[in-house]
Amino acid sequence: MSFDLTYAYYPGCSGLSTSKDYDVSTRAVCASLGLQLKDIPDWSCCGSTPAHTVDHVLSAALSARNLSLAESMDVDAVITPCPSCLTNLKVAGHRMEAQSFKQKVNALLEQPCANTLQTKSVLQALVEDYGVEHIQDAVAKPLKGLKVVPYYGCIMNRPPEVMDFDDPENPTAMDRILSALGAEVLDFPFKVECCGGSFGVARKDIVVRLSGKLLELARDAGADAVVTACPLCQMNLDLRQAQVNATLKETFNVPVFYYTQLMGLALGLSREDMMLKKLVVSPWKVLDKIEEPEAALE
Repeated sequence: MSFDLTYAYYPGCSGLSTSKDYDVSTRAVCASLGLQLKDIPDWSCCGSTPAHTVDHVLSAALSARNLSLAESMDVDAVITPCPSCLTNLKVAGHRMEAQSFKQKVNALLEQPCANTLQTKSVLQALVEDYGVEHIQDAVAKPLKGLKVVPYYGCIMNRPPEVMDFDDPENPTAMDRILSALGAEVLDFPFKVECCGGSFGVARKDIVVRLSGKLLELARDAGADAVVTACPLCQMNLDLRQAQVNATLKETFNVPVFYYTQLMGLALGLSREDMMLKKLVVSPWKVLDKIEEPEAALE
């Protein structure tokens, strides 16, 4: 398939640190599909979750700086894998539709932001621009035998008037991709429930309680793994799973993949390329359930 769109890519701070496996797998999958990603030069932190609680104009300026840099590139849109970064970039653009707010933001920037580029998640670009049917055509090693539940988190699709992607209460973008990869996608009523977000340090009890509910429902549904598109959600469910077990007296042992990691495997990329060793909960027994391509075709 010929793909003629080029994106300004915003990895976000976690993409080069705690969620490096998400960034690496995202880049590898996009390259495999022929999607053109250009890193925004000299990009800076978007402010993530805390900036907007201090000053809305300053928070918007942090994101608008990156959007302004992208406007000087020859690209069709800005994309990012991280829902938190996506929220900040899109909220900034949404608020700057008001001329008075836009003037306040641009007064803080060396290079004014025209607010002309569309911002979307990598997930949205894959579904709406590339197409699930073309992803299915590119599958080399189907994920047959793997039962998964897709977990979107609470901000990927909300608020709907700003995010403007998929159903805010019952999104299906990841479901459709995972099905196209050959996995069995199970019903998961908690797909947009909060995992505790950024309360991991301040209120560990909240994270344990909310993440525990998600893991419990995934286990009870018969899932081999949880699949997510959010670095913070992945961290709370994977890295903190031992804390959840210790506090709730549970024995959860549920791998938590980024959807791009499973995409990469299905496209024929190696486990090393997908940085699967970075997962805290071991994925190896679960991945051994995937049938060989020949058996899957039979």
